[in-house]
Amino acid sequence: MDPEGDRKDIILVVDDDADIARFVEFNLRLHGFEVIHASDGQEALEVIERQRPDLAVVDLMMPRIDGLELTRRLRANPMTSALPVIMLTAKGMTVDKVHGLSAGADDYLVKPFDTAELVARVSSTLRRNKEFREVSPLTGLPGNSRIRREISDRVRHGVDYAVGYIDIDRFKSVNDRYGFVRGDDFISALARSLHRAVVAVGLPPAFLGHVGGDDFVIVCAPDQVRSLTSRAVVDFEKAADTLYDPTDRERGFVELKDRRGTIRRAALVTLSIGVSLSDAGKRFTDPLEAIAVASEMKTVAKSQPGSYVAVDRRRGVT
Repeated sequence: MDPEGDRKDIILVVDDDADIARFVEFNLRLHGFEVIHASDGQEALEVIERQRPDLAVVDLMMPRIDGLELTRRLRANPMTSALPVIMLTAKGMTVDKVHGLSAGADDYLVKPFDTAELVARVSSTLRRNKEFREVSPLTGLPGNSRIRREISDRVRHGVDYAVGYIDIDRFKSVNDRYGFVRGDDFISALARSLHRAVVAVGLPPAFLGHVGGDDFVIVCAPDQVRSLTSRAVVDFEKAADTLYDPTDRERGFVELKDRRGTIRRAALVTLSIGVSLSDAGKRFTDPLEAIAVASEMKTVAKSQPGSYVAVDRRRGVT
């Protein structure tokens, strides 16, 4: 099932009906999938903390946390926002399908369903997910296609939004001094800091994506920008300090030799964040335009000392 190797796709089945769960599990295993089970939404969240599935088949009606609320929580969490969800419902009413899709489900199945339809829906949803919802193997965050889709969704719904482009200043000095493995630790630390900041700002849910390397994108409401970026900067700088060797951390710089053998000093890492804003007066209609302006503002931020947030003010937003 996995073109990149022998690993089977892992399907999480979330249903409080043991008979239906066994039926789904048996047939998915028969067609080459690995299957894990949770009896309700609360248990599903706990399972996902321990093991990352490739897709979730979620019953609509469940105790504690139902399928709609589980899907909303998955979509609101940057670490699970790209997880594809197929909603199971015992009703054929259009309103249930609409509610499921509105909550963020990718597809739905109406019970009773046959084996062929189940496998076809799972296979096609996984295929679509792999085509346009690529996920960073280092951070588990959604990548470029999902980032563009997030911005497009906000444009389509007519809401005000902000796009932040973030990277690590002097990241090359970390790789040169300690190697790429330690460099990945800094990238992972930034992902965690941004994730905590995104969760802390609450509703409406902010989105976090990983472009690649040390480049990340956030999409949020304009009034969330200051709180989100402030939290991320403080959190990351604190986390980054612990990743330096004690000698480098205490003196506040690393020493590097260039090709001529000359020793140069590089200050400890900080963050540069560029922000583009879309308001009711003039919206970005192309996600790439919003990202490009944020990237341009990130370049402006890099001209300033320390961690810095540069916001595009040319579109009439304060």
